[in-house]
Amino acid sequence: MCIALVLILAFNFVGEPFLLFLDISANTVKIAGGIVLFLLSIKMIFPIPQMEPEVSETSEPFIVPLAIPLVAGPAVLAAVIIYSKQQSNHLIMMASITCAWLASLFVLLLSPVLSRALGEKGINALEKLMGLVLTLIAVEMFMQGIQGA
Repeated sequence: MCIALVLILAFNFVGEPFLLFLDISANTVKIAGGIVLFLLSIKMIFPIPQMEPEVSETSEPFIVPLAIPLVAGPAVLAAVIIYSKQQSNHLIMMASITCAWLASLFVLLLSPVLSRALGEKGINALEKLMGLVLTLIAVEMFMQGIQGA
């Protein structure tokens, strides 16, 4: 989570200059971020059942980092770039990012308690509801990108 926070805060400051260097407009970031967020939200609403991979005792453990793909993924970084451009005060952006990070940290730390309280059906229902909310945000980002183009 700390790595994700550092990465998101870094994108708050260097995201826009990086896009200027690459000659990518904010509308392009909105459209691409909306598409990526939409795809992620569709996976939440309609999950694909995955078969568990067979693990042999001779295979090496594979550590999947959570910071980059899950907490600070492309949609989050695109949103930070977009909102940092709209908000000129970096302190407000840093406070907003930190508050969202703290909320995520709180949920992750309480996940065993929430899992027991909600049960499997409750978690599935909440995942689908949040997928719907993310779909709405994704479509809004996409539409803003098209309107601004």
